[in-house]
Amino acid sequence: MRHTLRSLAKAPGFTFVVVEVGWSDLGDSIELVVQDEGPGLASTTNLFVPFYTTKPSGSGIGLVFCRQVAEAHGGHLVLRNRPDRKGCEALLTIPKRLAAGV
Repeated sequence: MRHTLRSLAKAPGFTFVVVEVGWSDLGDSIELVVQDEGPGLASTTNLFVPFYTTKPSGSGIGLVFCRQVAEAHGGHLVLRNRPDRKGCEALLTIPKRLAAGV
């Protein structure tokens, strides 16, 4: 969240962005959803490419690492532009057994 908010604050024309967090019960898994109403992602092509960064001090491993951790636990991470309006959304799906600490 902190990284996302920092990136939003540096976006051209940034003034104020609403960030919403929610979750859904998908039966065997839980989906955590983080949405904003910012400018959205300029390009989604290289989001999960290791060592690819658009920031001068970035390493390009943050999102790659997050996705790998999610997948190592049987989950999945998606980052995309919102289909219903302007902004970005992150969807993290994890098995309920992991969410329950089993």
